[in-house]
This record gives sequence, structure tokens and C-alpha cells, in this order.
Amino acid sequence: MKRFLKLKKYRSRRILALVIIVSGVTGAVIANPSSYEKVVQADQENEVVDGKVSAKSVLEKLEIKGRAPKTGYSREEFYSGWPKIDGCNLRQIILKRELGDSAKLADDNCTVLSGEFDEPYTGSHMIFYEKSDLSNGLQIDHVVALSDAWQKGAQYLPKEVRYEIATDPLNLLAVDAKTNQGKSDGDAATWLPPNKSFRCQYVARQISVKHKYSLWVTQAEHDAIMKVLDTCPNEPAVGIDV
Repeated sequence: MKRFLKLKKYRSRRILALVIIVSGVTGAVIANPSSYEKVVQADQENEVVDGKVSAKSVLEKLEIKGRAPKTGYSREEFYSGWPKIDGCNLRQIILKRELGDSAKLADDNCTVLSGEFDEPYTGSHMIFYEKSDLSNGLQIDHVVALSDAWQKGAQYLPKEVRYEIATDPLNLLAVDAKTNQGKSDGDAATWLPPNKSFRCQYVARQISVKHKYSLWVTQAEHDAIMKVLDTCPNEPAVGIDV
């Protein structure tokens, strides 16, 4: 019997932080060096609502094009596994970020052994009693799937930039494994989180990743994202400075 539990739906508009500095696990993951590093700045045409750049205005800046061929795609075109940053595996860093103060760490001060959190894709509160529960119950999702990124511009970028897409905390969330498998490599036109209260934050994060790495959207994807954002017109983009 699985020991981790899904207890209750939550309604809060919890915005997942891009980076948290935590005791023993560094938030310096975004300092991962590459030739593509940049701080994304809002330009004068972006709409600013309550001091934050609106996701809608960022969406309107994304190029709309058809999918490029999937030919040549493999995950190895992006990365060959989770890197270590300051001695800690990136998967463990993301788990610690999401589980926050509830996370119990092993003696290496990196490996997460147990914890609990409000899982964003299902809206359930999940409790993990052992490391095996975490391994079986959670996956680290690429919010913009790597296959989707490949077909929408990433295949034309330098490999070091694709590495950044695959390892950028902006594009990573710890989520329910079964739900993530159902998502597969879908974009917003084909898959949205079952937890409707998280959809605005989800598409805002997708938009922000695509903006940061100059990826495009299809017309169907654009329209699906806009339909979500019409329900939350003040939803902010993520990681874009005013």
C-alpha cells in the first residue's frame, strides 16, 4: 500500500516561488552558468498590473507558428540527467523547494526523505513518509515539455541553451507522477492541470519560459492559453522584472 496520501483539495492561489534559499540546500541553482544567461526585463509595451508584468501581455509577444518536425528529438539533446549544484542533485533541490519547511533531509543535507505539500496539478495535499514514497509519488515536470520546446524553436538553439531550458527552475515543478504521465509532452492546447484553480499560474509559467528562451506557440496553443487568462486577466508572468 502506498504510504503517501492525498488528503484534500485546496483553493489557495499559491504562487510557486522561482527560487527559495533553504538551510543546507542552496537556491543558487539559477546561477547555473551559460552563454545564454540573461535577466528578462519588461519593455515599455508590456502591460503592468499591480506592479507586475501581466501574462497576457507576454503571451501577445510570443511568435505564433506551426510545429517544426520532431525529427532528431531526444532528451539527450537537452541534458543527460539532473546536474549537481553546490553538491546537491537538482531533483532534490526542486523537491526541497516545493516541500519547504516540511522536508526532512538525509545526513548529506541534500536528499529529501519525507515531507508534505499542496500538489499543484491535482490540488491535493500529499504526505510522504519515506523516500520511496517520494520517488514513486512525485516526478519533476518540465512545465514546457522538452519535446514541445524542441518543436517550437529549441532545436535551432545552441545545445548549451537547451541545457538551460531543461534545468531552469522556472521550468521545473514537483508534481503527482500519475498526472504528469497523463500530460506527457502536451502543450496547453492538449493538456491543462485537472486542478482548475492552478491553471492560470500554470499557463503563466509556460508563457514565461517560452518568452525567456524565445520559443513560439501554435495558434491552438495561443488560443487555449488566452482562454485561461481571460478568467484571470491580472495573472502575472513569472520571473519578468518591471
